[in-house]
Amino acid sequence: MFRTGPRNLITDVAGLRVGNASDVRLKSGVTTIVCDEPAVAGVQILGGAPGTRETDLLEPHNSIEAIHAVVLSGGSAFGLDAASGVQAALRERGIGVEVGGFRVPIVPAAILFDLRNGGDKDWGRYPPYRDLGYEAAQAVGIDFALGTAGAGTGALSSGLKGGLGSASAVLDSGVTIGALAAVNPTGSVTIAQTRHFWAAPFEIGDEFGGLGYPSPMPEDAKTILLKFRDKHIGKRAKVGGNTTIAIIATDAVLTKAAAKRLAISAHDGFVRAIWPTHTPADGDLVFALATGKSGIELAPNDAIDLYAAAGATMARAISRGVFAATPADGDLFPVWSSR
Repeated sequence: MFRTGPRNLITDVAGLRVGNASDVRLKSGVTTIVCDEPAVAGVQILGGAPGTRETDLLEPHNSIEAIHAVVLSGGSAFGLDAASGVQAALRERGIGVEVGGFRVPIVPAAILFDLRNGGDKDWGRYPPYRDLGYEAAQAVGIDFALGTAGAGTGALSSGLKGGLGSASAVLDSGVTIGALAAVNPTGSVTIAQTRHFWAAPFEIGDEFGGLGYPSPMPEDAKTILLKFRDKHIGKRAKVGGNTTIAIIATDAVLTKAAAKRLAISAHDGFVRAIWPTHTPADGDLVFALATGKSGIELAPNDAIDLYAAAGATMARAISRGVFAATPADGDLFPVWSSR
C-alpha cells in the first residue's frame, strides 16, 4: 500500500529540515526540526509523565495557527533549555511571529529521561542543552543521522539501546507523510529477547532487518520486560526514566484540528512498535506538522489513508531508531545488531 520517499526520512516531507547535536561524554543530545515556512501543528500526549514546552498553544481552540520549529531533547526537564537555543538561532535569522515590533519564534519542545544511562552529567551550574539546541538548529538539513544521534544519543529501551529513528511513505493521493522518533521507552521494541521487531508487519523492504515475525512465536512473547538498571537480562527493576517522543509530518493541507487528529493517529504506531507503551512512567508524546507544500486537500477516503499511514510510518520510525543504534564506551545496554 505504501512506498518510502527517496530518503525514507521525515525530510521527504517538503518544507522540513532536521538537525542533530550530541555530546558523547554526556550521552545525550538534541534533535530539532525547522520549518522552511510556518507549519500548522498539533500535539497529543498519552504518556503519564510528560515534559513539555509550548504544547498548550497547539490545541485547536488556541490562537497560534502555525509554528517555526519543534525540539526533541534528552536531559529530562533540564533538556527543555534546548528550545531556547533553537529559538535564539531562529531569532538571529529574523524568524518568528511579529508581536509589537519583535520577532518571537514559536518552538514547542518535549524531553526524554536519559540521566541514568552511564553518561557524565556533572555539568556544573547550567546544563548544556541550550547550546546543544543552538548547535542542532545550525546543523539542519535534509539528511541526518539515525540511531545514536541527536535526542537518541543516550536513549535506552527494555534491554537494548534506543535511538533516533525516521521513516516516510508516499500515498496514492500524492501526499507524503514522515515520522521522527526519539525512542527511549519503558517497554520493548523487539519480541521478548529475539531480534524480531513488533512492528514487522509494517516494514518496507528490510529497513529494520527484514526478519518478519518469529515462527513459532516465543512462549515469553507476552512477558512484560521493563527497562532495567542492571545487566541481568529480564530482571524487572524500579520504574522511572523513560519516554518516546516523536513528530509526524505531512505535506497535505490540514487544519489545526486535523493536525491534532494526525498526532492522535500516530500514537497507534507506538502501540504497534512498543510493548508496553503509554504507561504511567512514560511521557509519550507526538507532535504533528502539516506544511501544506503539496497543495492537496484530502477527500474523506484519502484522509483515512493518511491517518492509517501515520500509525504505520511511526511504527517503522521507532523500529529504525533501535535498529540503527551503535555501541559507545560506557554503554549500559547492548545494541540491536549485537543480537
